Amino acid sequence: MTATVPTRTSTMRAAVQRRYAGPEEIHVETVEAPTPGPGEVLIEVRAAGVDRGVWHLMTGRPLVMRAMGFGLRRPRQPIAGEDVAGVVVGIGAGVTGFSLGDEVLGAAKGSYAQHAVAKEDKLVRKPSSLSFEEAAVLPVSGVTALRAVERAGISTGQRVLVLGASGGVGSYAVQLAVATGARVTGVASAAKAELVRSLGAEDVIDYRTTDVTSLDLEFDAILDIGGLTPLRRLRKVLSPTGTLVIVGGEGGDALTGGVGRQLVAGLVSLFTRQTLASFVALTAAEPLEVLVARIVAGDIRPALTRTYPLAEAGTAIVDLAAGRIAGKAAVVVGG
Repeated sequence: MTATVPTRTSTMRAAVQRRYAGPEEIHVETVEAPTPGPGEVLIEVRAAGVDRGVWHLMTGRPLVMRAMGFGLRRPRQPIAGEDVAGVVVGIGAGVTGFSLGDEVLGAAKGSYAQHAVAKEDKLVRKPSSLSFEEAAVLPVSGVTALRAVERAGISTGQRVLVLGASGGVGSYAVQLAVATGARVTGVASAAKAELVRSLGAEDVIDYRTTDVTSLDLEFDAILDIGGLTPLRRLRKVLSPTGTLVIVGGEGGDALTGGVGRQLVAGLVSLFTRQTLASFVALTAAEPLEVLVARIVAGDIRPALTRTYPLAEAGTAIVDLAAGRIAGKAAVVVGG
């Protein structure tokens, strides 16, 4: 869809954090607006998604991230946010897939701002059926969930367990698994159980009162999203030839976080008929096109439950880390 092209400005308001610290240190400042380079477009941001990755990037945890190019002493990208939805207002050299005024969604550099730059191959056109807020919460979590379901090889009739079913990635994973014809059991708090059921889960287990690994159950696939349950316990409820996919790297020590758990899973998988796997999901146009097609077909929908103004971007990340957000939340920037 093409909209009226907004006017570009030389400065903008942005949620900035110039040192590694908690999200409460994010402050809105007036900064210089970015300019798109070759293969990039400039977006007037209407909304930006809130995901766990933003917390990691702004806190610099686990520490191994700093050595991976995100900045040793301070965030290399001081403006928070990656998920983005908005209107194209500038086009760099070599861009052929987008025009001024196109409404888009995808991944950008520093999306908690009035303007953000994104690579052409990390964007797709926004379907008219989605609001900007809904579109903004699709990219990172949606692509991660899509890759998790693909990695697990979920198919019709399988029994699937989703730990973290009420979170950003989990809310999409439940729907994608159900869309394949699987029977899904979600693990979430009682307060968020109704959301998980509304996404298609047959059963919801309250992790605060019930340890799912102690039940007499067996699953063909388990998606462990940001979980801390020991591998040996998850394997008890995984079928002898089933697949466990670890999504994300929460927990663990300050240096490597949950990466160590993923490495152990890979080693154990060499000596069992069970498949214990992890993966890296990169937001790109190809999986985003798949997700948009699923949305247009009615297979999935963004479970957007909260929005925050740009001035409260730090609060949004704090709330996410504290477990106060069910499904997805968006930072509303303009419109």
